[in-house]
Amino acid sequence: MKPKIDKKRLPKLILIFFCVLAAFAVLWGAAAVFEKLTHYSDSAVVRSSSSSSSSSGSSGLIPGLPLNTYESGSFYQENGFTRYRGLETQTGVDVSSYQQTIDWKAVAAAGVDFAMIRVGYRGYTEGAIQEDANFKTNIRGALDAGLDVGVYFFSQAITADEAKEEADFVLDEISGYTIAYPVVFDWEDVETEARSSGVDSALLTQCALTFCQTVESGGYRPAVYFNQQFGYQEYDLPTLKDYTFWLAEYNTAPTFLYDFQMWQYSNSGTVDGIEGSVDLNLSFLDRTLPSDSSASSSASASSSSAAP
Repeated sequence: MKPKIDKKRLPKLILIFFCVLAAFAVLWGAAAVFEKLTHYSDSAVVRSSSSSSSSSGSSGLIPGLPLNTYESGSFYQENGFTRYRGLETQTGVDVSSYQQTIDWKAVAAAGVDFAMIRVGYRGYTEGAIQEDANFKTNIRGALDAGLDVGVYFFSQAITADEAKEEADFVLDEISGYTIAYPVVFDWEDVETEARSSGVDSALLTQCALTFCQTVESGGYRPAVYFNQQFGYQEYDLPTLKDYTFWLAEYNTAPTFLYDFQMWQYSNSGTVDGIEGSVDLNLSFLDRTLPSDSSASSSASASSSSAAP
């Protein structure tokens, strides 16, 4: 037996169907926008955050913060590295003791222009500062191979005073070496309970600012390293916009909305002279040294005169 259709209800049912369809389309579009704004590398460790650390204008963008103007179609692959058409760029690696012994001559011959070398780190439980076991070997080897060098410190500072202590430690360690690239504040979450787990956005930004101000007063170019989640939600980027931004986003082209000057685009690169995987970077910085950033006149002189 065929069921009877109530013809009076049919228009109402059609209207309800289209309303549900429209609501679904709106929700789908909102989800796509949210994914665009918050996407970051699967390998990044993130903290929960209830809101963005920087207030946004009516457009949803942070007022006064320069936008990312790099053209995604200008990035391309060549000989295992990401390049960019139309601007002078440099290819780099960042290394620490995890890469063990490095053949820096082979690294240079592979087409690498610069190296970001870990000076040291602060422990996440006791909070003691330690020098990276391979720092001196790496910086001497990179400079002797003709590479430009920058350095970074893996911070777990929980006060501005600790951030200053870290910067002072770095300044002491790099004295006598030619540092053409930035001195970087690298604060990251760790995948365990840590003394730094209670650091909020305001305190983290103050730590980065203090580190950068101390580095700048020492005559070097400061920088802050972050992934997309830290850039969007943890750091107050307008407070730090006078310094170099080093973005970590593992992608074929960066989607981060705001301007940056260095881009870590892979954590699984391979380079001759380095055993295993290594982080790969693209720099848009010029390599002009600040007038008072070097205690020696040449890379070879600095590497040979440093204390063992």
